[in-house]
Amino acid sequence: MNALTRRDFLKASGAGLLVVSFSMKIAEASTDYGLRPPKSVAKDQLDSWLTIDRTGKITVFVGKVDLGTGTKTALSQIAADELYVPFERIDMVMGDTATTPDQWLTGAAITLSQGGSELRIAAANARQALLTRAAEQLKVPLTELSIKDGVISATSKPNQTLAYGELIGDGFQIKVDPKAKVKPHTEYTVVGKSVQRVDIPDKVSGEHPFVHDFRLPGMLHARVIRPLDIGATVVSVDDSAAKKIKGYVQTVRKDNFLAVVCKDEWSAVKAANAVKVTWSAGRELPPRDQIFNYWRQLPIAKTDITQNVGDVDAALSSGAKRVKATYNFAVQTHASSGPSCAVADFRDGKMTLWSASQATHSMQEEIANITKLPKESIRLVYLDGSGCYGRNGHEDATADAALIAQMIGKPVRVQWMRQDETALAPKSPPRTMDFEASFDAQGNLTGWQSDFYIALNHIAAFKPLDFPLLASADTGNPRPGNWVGFLFQNSAAPYVLPNIKVTTKHIDQSIFRASHLRSPGRIENSFANESFMDELAAAAKADPAEFRMKHLSDPRALDVIKAVLKASNWQTRPGPNPASAQGEIAKGRGISYVRYNNAITYVATVAEVEVNRTTGQIKVTRVCVAHDCGQIVNPDGVINQIEGGVIQTVSRTLMEEVKWNGSTVTSVDWASYPILRFPDVPKVETVLIDRPGQPVWGAGEQTPTTVPAAIANAVFDAIGVRLRSIPFTPASVKVAMSEASKVA
Repeated sequence: MNALTRRDFLKASGAGLLVVSFSMKIAEASTDYGLRPPKSVAKDQLDSWLTIDRTGKITVFVGKVDLGTGTKTALSQIAADELYVPFERIDMVMGDTATTPDQWLTGAAITLSQGGSELRIAAANARQALLTRAAEQLKVPLTELSIKDGVISATSKPNQTLAYGELIGDGFQIKVDPKAKVKPHTEYTVVGKSVQRVDIPDKVSGEHPFVHDFRLPGMLHARVIRPLDIGATVVSVDDSAAKKIKGYVQTVRKDNFLAVVCKDEWSAVKAANAVKVTWSAGRELPPRDQIFNYWRQLPIAKTDITQNVGDVDAALSSGAKRVKATYNFAVQTHASSGPSCAVADFRDGKMTLWSASQATHSMQEEIANITKLPKESIRLVYLDGSGCYGRNGHEDATADAALIAQMIGKPVRVQWMRQDETALAPKSPPRTMDFEASFDAQGNLTGWQSDFYIALNHIAAFKPLDFPLLASADTGNPRPGNWVGFLFQNSAAPYVLPNIKVTTKHIDQSIFRASHLRSPGRIENSFANESFMDELAAAAKADPAEFRMKHLSDPRALDVIKAVLKASNWQTRPGPNPASAQGEIAKGRGISYVRYNNAITYVATVAEVEVNRTTGQIKVTRVCVAHDCGQIVNPDGVINQIEGGVIQTVSRTLMEEVKWNGSTVTSVDWASYPILRFPDVPKVETVLIDRPGQPVWGAGEQTPTTVPAAIANAVFDAIGVRLRSIPFTPASVKVAMSEASKVA
């Protein structure tokens, strides 16, 4: 029996219409906003990290946030294990600047490695403090004590027990000892288990509080009016038509910052459309079809040698065979599924913001720059948004709301429109990379040279962040334009070779307002490295998997490659798939490997594709991933991250590209910036390699770095054609096939 598709189900319903009814709770705040009272947030104070009430309920406070990645669940597992309590006893508060310690931003694959490690140390301090108090009350040595489910007992007094709630008193009021002894991994009972995510049930029922649903008493709604022409400024404003719309309240303007404020959302949309604005000419953008040549011709601020082994010049000049290639990665944007949103209230000289920012603590500094308010008077409270891997529009919407609330003195909600989210949110910078390698007469790989043209990072230490928010630039307070750091990561060749030289050329300009997208820098660099390694395997007439393993010595690297070969049923062959030589649909498979940042998580991926020779359409049918991120906290959570990373990156690889014309970004909706649809989602299979007792490494950014090259290499296996510029659109595939036929 064939599986019933969603489309078939809708057709079978008669009119093709399915109506689903459910209730949704809108988060209506009370006069005190329902916020927790401010408390200690100093990282060296134990009370900043957790509290225990008389009933034994434990509330943990962390500066990280859960961007839909399941980190709230995983961090709760870490806390529960370290405190020897059931998982259900942990209640977690995240990303509230008035109640949680500053743990820097959520991202960079460090939420569990850095954030979880800090939380574990705090929990270990709390456990030790409670044991010490119990020993004093029971008048027994610490060595006699044991804990089960938050209850402490002594071997010599089995009938006397003390629960955490009986010992807490007025809190801990002690400093965190960074050298506190943590629980040995052999005693973990919660970490390593697939605990159900705590956020999913309410998301399914519609009760989960997203920032878009949040409401304040007396709240107004605003829409910011901005041009799509990059760099355009306000010449004149006519809001006479907007004033006639029912629900209109006022127009606010500060320099080039322009917004309408209304009593409801729909009125704000209509009023924004009714305002007539004359804009100056925008900044002419480089021709899109010449973007990579343009990028490499921009002034170079500095050149770094990120890897230098042996004498690569001598190896290349004496090589019996040389291989060259250039790889490109297009400008892309987050294109979050829902437009960004934020709510702000300004009263009595204090600003409170409800935001989906991944960096609420650093946003205090950024809002202070715009509003000129003291940082201490600004509070940010995290609420889930519409997805974020890096910086999309959430921070911009937060700044917009803060500025408007300050100008009108009333609570206000700002939601972007689809064209704002797609066209105006920050972009990843373009990337172009040159490679050359040499073989000796015996076919041994002797030299590897690569040059990466990357955006310069203007941020010295990333803390506080200094992101170029639109509201800041609109009000005459522009910030540096390239908020994209560590883009050199994974440029280094991941293989053992006698002669290597890797150079990164840092470009001191930005074409668009730039920011991190998922796996920033690493995804572009790994695409080039792993595509080139595949080209070298073909030049050596070697199986690409065996060729990689020949040039690796790290046992964990070899383990992930062997694991993915087994899972994918890899069949050794030293060239393209001979079975796809004929026919309209060609099938192939490709492999890719990465050690993220050349320092942490190991990933190996095999992608299987079908290529339509007539249309150039690529369909990724199956992706196998072997993943080693050290000690796994929640296996199901890791699998979620792997699957999501694969799906998102298949989309980025096959179709995502920001388009523009003149000074205008023309990618404004799902038609002009298409993403992967459900029918084209590949089957994803995962192999997790757990390393109990080893450091916990990230799982969100790592898999995406392997996907583009695995697809490119699979296409070569299918049709014998190399694709070197992302995205791999049907048109670009047909061009590559045509050029390959001319060379042949």
